[in-house]
Amino acid sequence: MRILLASPRGFCAGVNMAIETVETALQRFGTPLYVFHEIVHNQHVVQTFSKRGVIFVNDIDEVPPGSVLVFSAHGVSPEVREKARQRQLRTIDATCPLVTKVHREVRRFADQGYTIFLIGHAGHDEVIGTMGEAPDAIRLIQSVADAETVEVPDPDKVAYTTQTTLSILDAAQIVARLRERFPKLVGPAKDDICYATQNRQEAILAIARQCDVFLVVGSQNSSNSRRLAEIAASTGIPSYLVDGPQDVDLTWFKGKETVGITAGASAPERLVQECIQLLRENFGATVEEVSLREEHVHFPLPLELRLAASK
Repeated sequence: MRILLASPRGFCAGVNMAIETVETALQRFGTPLYVFHEIVHNQHVVQTFSKRGVIFVNDIDEVPPGSVLVFSAHGVSPEVREKARQRQLRTIDATCPLVTKVHREVRRFADQGYTIFLIGHAGHDEVIGTMGEAPDAIRLIQSVADAETVEVPDPDKVAYTTQTTLSILDAAQIVARLRERFPKLVGPAKDDICYATQNRQEAILAIARQCDVFLVVGSQNSSNSRRLAEIAASTGIPSYLVDGPQDVDLTWFKGKETVGITAGASAPERLVQECIQLLRENFGATVEEVSLREEHVHFPLPLELRLAASK
């Protein structure tokens, strides 16, 4: 068996920053430390922090007044920030800067009187936070079918933004249909789908044609990981999304000569290596890393932690 290991894969700059934020906050403030929603969408990361005394909450009312609260990488709405202020919480904002960019775009478009098409998935933490920036102005578009039927007060005053973790191809199809219906549609100056999402999707497409089966390491509630598995499957090969080696069914690989492996932007590299080791032990697999491009993006820790460190 030959393994083609996609690169880049795994943690992106936003995830690295968010995880480092929780690590640093633990060191500085101790426990209990509260995090609003999962810090990143990965079960192993969340469980590891939970064992160390981090408490993940889905409602600000669950956090005792005066506590330290970290906002997750996916961002939060102004309403959540206001509730935190009312409870006198010491907040640390680990929102990915690329999500913050989308929030700024939404506010700018809303201030200019646009109806905003937010292309994304209902219920996702990032989408909930973004919609909270201008709830009356936003229309959520999840599919080309939604783009076909959405109605707006002024067809000449429409804009769009996207969730950062979408499939590039799916988003492009939706935007194309919106442009057909609304010729004056305006969008962000730079694509909202983040660099890491694009790189990981393109890395799969670069090797999938050579593979008999594809393994994506990531959690089921990770949007970017699910898109990777869907993209691999779209090339016509079996594709499986697993949290780690414990989810791997060895029958998937019987008679398969070439296996592609990648990881979502919130999946730890050790889980990738554990999956590789499992295939080495059972199939004598060899590994060839296929690098599409290198990533050198780094985001600093949140201002609140940098200020605390300077005191």
